[in-house]
Amino acid sequence: MAASLSFIIGIIGNVISILVFASPIKTFWWVVKKKSTENYKGVPYITTLLSTSLWTFYGIINPDGLLVMTVNGAGAIFQLTYVILFIIYAPKAKKVKTAKLVAVLNFGVLGAVIAVTLLAIHGTMRLTFVGILCAALTIGMYASPLSAMRTVLKTKSVEYMPFLLSFFLFLNAGVWSAYAVLVKDIYIGVPNAIGFILGSAQLILYGMYKNKSVSLKPDEAMEEDGSAHLMKRGIEMHSLEENLSNRSLNKGRSLPKPYIDRQNSFQKIIKTLSLSPYELQSSRPPHESDVEGGNPDQP
Repeated sequence: MAASLSFIIGIIGNVISILVFASPIKTFWWVVKKKSTENYKGVPYITTLLSTSLWTFYGIINPDGLLVMTVNGAGAIFQLTYVILFIIYAPKAKKVKTAKLVAVLNFGVLGAVIAVTLLAIHGTMRLTFVGILCAALTIGMYASPLSAMRTVLKTKSVEYMPFLLSFFLFLNAGVWSAYAVLVKDIYIGVPNAIGFILGSAQLILYGMYKNKSVSLKPDEAMEEDGSAHLMKRGIEMHSLEENLSNRSLNKGRSLPKPYIDRQNSFQKIIKTLSLSPYELQSSRPPHESDVEGGNPDQP
């Protein structure tokens, strides 16, 4: 009975995990369409590829690891596809850096772990060695959304913590925690229990701040990259003010009252130029983020 229940829960875990692995498809469809990775980062996909590869190896050497092997094997295929597309469409400098990282982590580290496990370690210690590595890496990946949670607490906004991704990570960790209890596998249980707790915290934060907006601080002097269009409008406004001023002075009249209003508008535009990218982003609908973030690609 316990074996049948663990198999059913494992199948459910496979389905949910594959949905999580597939979540960056829309991002890479955009990358292929634009033929550019723009500001996306390749590190999450590379580390997830390493994680799923190690878990696949764990499933292979574990006599009861069929469901672990299948889901992580599928995840490794997804992540390998993302990494290849990222390298193809990344700028030259980022392409070289990403390729080096892939060589070190996904070939060097993975190859070393497999070689050491098969050649230098014997018996049940093989499972212990690989299990500890997998658990440690998974804990690190589940902990990565902590930065997003810190941003939510700081800004009182959930704009960069997508609900669906947080929900599926919570659900995924919960299902695999239950599976680990049934099959008595501590290496699967510990990281997923931690992930379940962190996922619960994310959903609580989402419930607390989903209806609250970001509080802007215009007095902060922060640089804004990509604000050339605002600068252009500021310069045009400034030119208009000078023309109006010169015309009024030439006619021997004092400056008209509307000028003061326009000057105030110009000052507001100049203040806008000092807003950070996050503050400007908060004034318009959020662009899709990688699970990145949060990573959207964290299994």
